[in-house]
Amino acid sequence: MGTAKVIIVGAGPGDPELITLKGIKYLRMADVILADRLVSEELLQEYAHPNAEIIFVGKENGSPKSAVQQQINDLLVSHYYQNKLVVRLKGGDVAFFSNVLDELQTLYKYNIPYEIVPGITAASGASAYSGIPLTARGYADAVRFLSFHNKDEKPESYWKALAETSDTLVLYMSGGEIRTIVANLIRHNVRDDKAIAIIEQATTPYQKVNIYKFEDFIKLGKIPFASPTLIIIGSVVTLHEHFAWQKNSELMGNYFKPAVGINIVQQAELISL
Repeated sequence: MGTAKVIIVGAGPGDPELITLKGIKYLRMADVILADRLVSEELLQEYAHPNAEIIFVGKENGSPKSAVQQQINDLLVSHYYQNKLVVRLKGGDVAFFSNVLDELQTLYKYNIPYEIVPGITAASGASAYSGIPLTARGYADAVRFLSFHNKDEKPESYWKALAETSDTLVLYMSGGEIRTIVANLIRHNVRDDKAIAIIEQATTPYQKVNIYKFEDFIKLGKIPFASPTLIIIGSVVTLHEHFAWQKNSELMGNYFKPAVGINIVQQAELISL
């Protein structure tokens, strides 16, 4: 099919139509596709070359079946040296919390030619599909993209700055720590014109948008949110009430399948969602 090279492609946040034309071009040329967990299987069915070898290398926080980054790095190198065109397909955009640095360092180390194709990041997809602009005149002039894990030790000055800023806050991979995040912001007197949007499985047929005021959220018990979950915090969240253009899905379950470790299938064997 293609000349030996590695193409790192952003697949978009879930909706299989949210991929670039260039991304589609390379999927149609690929000998091998290394696909993240948060990649729509519909996208692979629609656009991957019929003879492409598709290797699922999904990661999932806390799952013992998550692929190991070194395994992914090794696959990139070994398939390139078999003279194959390799597409490394990542959910969202490759530059936002995608662990792309490890892979770029590997390609650089082995002098492997590569190309990076951007994608629509989860923040953009969730913003658009929930009717919450990330910046808006009179609401927010800037956006901060963050991720928080309970093992992180942040100084009080960090939480104070987040509580006081007028910037919209977008938190990736932080759904399990939302109560800690909210408690820290309340402790530092977060403004009462701000609200919290917790968006589950954004841009997929399973999307649900949950809106909370700070004082209401902290009174709630533990709430499980489906993965992936994106959090938007700021005064812009209040705009959802006026500009939401679709209702929450009534579907239950998960659009994306759990991580299965290194799992290899042929394109023809993919099962429709």
